[in-house]
Amino acid sequence: MAQVRFDQASYAYPGAARPAVDALDLTIEDGEFMVLVGPSGCGKSTSLRMLAGLEPVTAGAIHIGDQDVTRVAPKDRDIAMVFQTYALYPHLSVADNMAFALKIGGVPKAERRARVQEAARLLDLEAVLERKPRALSGGQRQRVAMGRAIVRQPQVFCMDEPLSNLDAKLRVSTRTQIAALQRRLGVTTVYVTHDQVEAMTMGDRVAVMKDGVLQQVDTPLGLFDRPANAFVAGFIGSPAMNLLSGRTAGDGVAVVDGVDFPIARSAAARATGTVTLGVRPEAWRVVGPEDPGFAVTVQVVEELGADSYLYATPPGVDIADRPAGELVPQIVVRLDQRTGLRRGQEVRLAVDPEAVHVFDGETGLRLGA
Repeated sequence: MAQVRFDQASYAYPGAARPAVDALDLTIEDGEFMVLVGPSGCGKSTSLRMLAGLEPVTAGAIHIGDQDVTRVAPKDRDIAMVFQTYALYPHLSVADNMAFALKIGGVPKAERRARVQEAARLLDLEAVLERKPRALSGGQRQRVAMGRAIVRQPQVFCMDEPLSNLDAKLRVSTRTQIAALQRRLGVTTVYVTHDQVEAMTMGDRVAVMKDGVLQQVDTPLGLFDRPANAFVAGFIGSPAMNLLSGRTAGDGVAVVDGVDFPIARSAAARATGTVTLGVRPEAWRVVGPEDPGFAVTVQVVEELGADSYLYATPPGVDIADRPAGELVPQIVVRLDQRTGLRRGQEVRLAVDPEAVHVFDGETGLRLGA
């Protein structure tokens, strides 16, 4: 186990207009489960491959523990990688797949057997050790790939979207197993995913990336409660935060489509000109027709039993007048009761000022505490 440190680490693909990873500064503590998350092309997988030695570092450095591994060969970095594809040898049994790297490394047979048995017990694979990969389910194959990494007893686990090939239900159960297993083993883990729900539920901390640049590193709840900029605010959370464009009007008020939005004092002191207001779906509340609020037209209501999600359009937005394929701005509201609302119905929404996140309209940076 060891600390991992990216020190202004960069990588640019030949001929690319910008670096795939640009001056990444990130420290992953010993035994920590760090998740790298972001949209496709943000540099998260490239960062992981740089750590594993599969991509060269064109600037900066990477350290594992006290060792600078920037120019160290992948086989000498003492890391184990779990890929998106299982990459199992089809002609070998589960036990032999898990022990293959140990066999190549010259580990004695008795020790190989002991490590495989221990990993199989942790992963609930003891009953399938003699099977071939074709006789396993997708979830079992992924656990075999993890077992192959565990038996090596590395300093660092590198996991590159290992659950992408599993169905939705199996992903949920497997991600809890991976998180629990990592905490039990205590091995420093760097996990890459594009699924922000996966990131929020698994990581001790989460690093959000965009266009090769690190946007924010924090605990899952820290990212949710205090996003550093409008990108993080819109990316973290499911459904995503509502982002509304407006202008400040003095006295702690922002105006959106002619409607006054009171904002928190800490943000009002710094907000000037154009701003982006962020409201989580659960922060809205439906108010009476005579109460001050934001009028919207209901487009879709999703009844999920315990919760309801209301999808609505702001005033003056007529979907019928929009060209085909054009995105329509919409507001998402989470309600904890069955609404009885129907498409085409107009409702008024209100939100507490302290629940409104305020971002600079030009830079996207958070304003206020």
